[in-house]
Amino acid sequence: MTGSTLDLNWLISVDDHVIEPGHLWQTWLPQRLRERGPQLVIDDDGMGVWHYLGMKSQASGLSAVVGRDKSEFSPEPLGYQEMRPGCYDAKARVEDMNQAGILASMTFPTFPAFCGQTFYRGEDKELGLACIVAYNDWMIEEWSATAPGRFIPLTLIPLWDPEAAATEVRRVAGRGVRAVAFSENPEPLGLPTINDPDRYWDPFFRAAEECGVVICMHVGSSSQIPAINANTSFMANLSWGAVRTSGTMLDWLFSGVFERFPQLKISLAEGNIGWIPYFLERAEQVIDKQRYWVQRGIDYDPNAGSRQARKDAGTQTIDYLNFDIRQSFRDHIYGCFIDDIAGIRNIDLIGEDNVMIETDYPHSDSTWPNSIKLATDRLAGLDPELRYKILRGNAERLFQFTAADTTTLPVPGSLS
Repeated sequence: MTGSTLDLNWLISVDDHVIEPGHLWQTWLPQRLRERGPQLVIDDDGMGVWHYLGMKSQASGLSAVVGRDKSEFSPEPLGYQEMRPGCYDAKARVEDMNQAGILASMTFPTFPAFCGQTFYRGEDKELGLACIVAYNDWMIEEWSATAPGRFIPLTLIPLWDPEAAATEVRRVAGRGVRAVAFSENPEPLGLPTINDPDRYWDPFFRAAEECGVVICMHVGSSSQIPAINANTSFMANLSWGAVRTSGTMLDWLFSGVFERFPQLKISLAEGNIGWIPYFLERAEQVIDKQRYWVQRGIDYDPNAGSRQARKDAGTQTIDYLNFDIRQSFRDHIYGCFIDDIAGIRNIDLIGEDNVMIETDYPHSDSTWPNSIKLATDRLAGLDPELRYKILRGNAERLFQFTAADTTTLPVPGSLS
């Protein structure tokens, strides 16, 4: 396609969210498990509360503010009757997508948490696995099947069992799925890190690589919010949030995972991209100055100021004398942004093939209903081919996704 034939009126959002409908687990779990599975209970005030294994949860009001004026935003929970139907109903979601120029959407979960932490926290892991399988089946057969070519299905894994996770990755991949949610940092969840010397996660990583399934990590999927200090305001900490995603990027680049699994791809959702050029540059500086003693297998304890032999020297998989960290980034990592002027201005330093756009519907950061309009304004001045990559081409390629034919869809905004 040439610049004159590219349809730049639509985008693919690789980070949106779904507020799960109340029937999900009561329909998709086996009959014998439904009584113990997640149940949505509507209280006298019309508020929906999820009940699961003694746990109760409600989504923050900031998770379902789409359609409201910013002056009405609040973290106080909303009842389902107060939400825009597109939060939980796929047909209504498609109508909202048409209005905003969103051709296709990948939706992260809400009640299960961004990578299924809710089921990991539950004591009954057999039930938890069944709930994950039920969620994945619902995501594939109901939510995504409502409008073919409009949803990129994102599935979950049992975090507590990498072998079972690998089995589930292979199962859903056999049904066309190319995206699975994972934690930006498993350690705060009480799980091994991706640097675990026993390579706890390798069965999962291996299955994802073999099946061409992208590991998608949403900011907050470590179930923690970084704090600048104990007394810092929420506003300051939220503004500082990209520190989580930069840490995830660097952890993966230096972990050796990509050396063991050279075809593996990861996506960093809702982390923005403006920080990427700096941290890649800084990482290059660190490698240049420190690579020789690290390559010799020396470890450094900054607290004691001493050195000792590396315990994992025999398993080190990165050749720091020849390590090209920018190439590793280009081969494996995809950054995602909602609205990031600094990042767009530095696309050449990031890589035009490694950037995707998102709308964050129905969260408080969402660009809906002005998604394609804002994207068009922000990307103005870039070559049409580059705009197309950012708007949809990179997502289609990464997730091996065939989007709906835009000529069959209403003109964006025509339904408003």
